[in-house]
Amino acid sequence: MRAKQLFTIGYEGDDLADFLATLTACGVAQVIDIRDVPISRKRGFSKNALSDALAAIGIAYVYFKELGDPKPGREAARRGEFAVFRKIYGQHLKNPDARAALAAAAQTAGEAVSCLMCFERANEHCHRTIVAVALAEKAGFAVKHLGV
Repeated sequence: MRAKQLFTIGYEGDDLADFLATLTACGVAQVIDIRDVPISRKRGFSKNALSDALAAIGIAYVYFKELGDPKPGREAARRGEFAVFRKIYGQHLKNPDARAALAAAAQTAGEAVSCLMCFERANEHCHRTIVAVALAEKAGFAVKHLGV
């Protein structure tokens, strides 16, 4: 049996039209937003506006706050302290609420072609890669990181 596809994407430096076009081109049916704070200075990427834009093109929007990177992790990543960031986020994922959200995200992603979404362009420095790996191990997803 072939592994179910799971995409990841970051919108840093991109505009909404190109972001939506990328999702459409890849056949994404739902976006799973895993930002701790789902607001953005970038037009169209705050939770409600993004949800509406996705719905307009037939893509579902799901939000899991519990899988967001806590502020100390985001700050460490911004400073380029990626080992510290990974340690903080690894500890965060041990939290019962985060574990429950991970299980729910696995279930949700198994229902339709899904894309984990966060801000950072570089997936190797973003918690969405940690979540994607955890989901791949938990539910057998094949992970592909997208660029807009």
